[in-house]
Amino acid sequence: MKFLFNYLFFFFIGFGAVTAQEAKMPIEKAVEKTVAPKPIANSLLWAISGNGLQDTSYLYGTIHLIAKEDFFLTDATKTAFNKSKKVTFEINMEDMMDMGTQMSLMMKAFMTDGQTLSDFLEPNKYKEVKAHFAEMGMNDFMWQMMEKIKPMFLSVFGSMDMTGGGGLNTGEMMSYEMEFMEMAKGKEKTIGGLETAEYQMSMFDSIPYEAQAAMLYESIKVESSSTDQLDEMVKLYKNQDLKGMMKMFAADEEGVGQYEDLLLVGRNKNWIPVMQKMMGEQVTFFAVGAGHLGGNNGVVNLLKAEGFILTPMNYRTL
Repeated sequence: MKFLFNYLFFFFIGFGAVTAQEAKMPIEKAVEKTVAPKPIANSLLWAISGNGLQDTSYLYGTIHLIAKEDFFLTDATKTAFNKSKKVTFEINMEDMMDMGTQMSLMMKAFMTDGQTLSDFLEPNKYKEVKAHFAEMGMNDFMWQMMEKIKPMFLSVFGSMDMTGGGGLNTGEMMSYEMEFMEMAKGKEKTIGGLETAEYQMSMFDSIPYEAQAAMLYESIKVESSSTDQLDEMVKLYKNQDLKGMMKMFAADEEGVGQYEDLLLVGRNKNWIPVMQKMMGEQVTFFAVGAGHLGGNNGVVNLLKAEGFILTPMNYRTL
């Protein structure tokens, strides 16, 4: 059960990072053509107040997987977390612990009509992808199952150790979502989600398998040709450099930009009324992928547009 949970966890929590990098024409670049971007401060932690709220809630940008030695939580983040009554993720991670839910989601991850990745990639590209996953530790038996899964699902696993749960099992890697979830349980806080895992799964049905396969191939090629990319992302994250992270996402101009509204903008906009309701009920600590914070259509500016006051807490104390 723990093995299956690890893979589902990486898919749903890693989903935001993958879509931010694979929908190659980013939000910032699309909006610049008609509207000047609204710059925001560099901060992972934001206090949310105003607009009728009786108490301040908090927004935190996560990175789904990071080396143990790079993991950090500021005192302000710990204080904000402790003040909160509810901890809300992109999806409710407690729901993912149910074995029945896990099996149901895994079945929805498969392509229809028995199709496999080889149906949507040229033979030489298919061999490259298969070889890449073999290097990651995926044996032939696992590949026979995994190549039947929707290609965007596979994209999340492209940089994982397929034999050890991505390093979480060994303790070499850490996840902000997992840490926050354990902290919330330890303090008996309510845990919530901004959207359901089923909703995330349903979005893939709107993207042709051919496009998904192309995204998978390109993500692997980028990883192979740019081994320093993850190190740079971690450096930017540790510096709480939202602007730098947005620029990094904007560096790749090729791909499937037509799905940007579906994968990022639409989700961000859907979250705002959910966040507003939760904050009106109790002090909430929202933990979402850092890529969702910045940009005109990022969560920070969308909340501001609704009348909330967003205060960066990078260099402040609570």
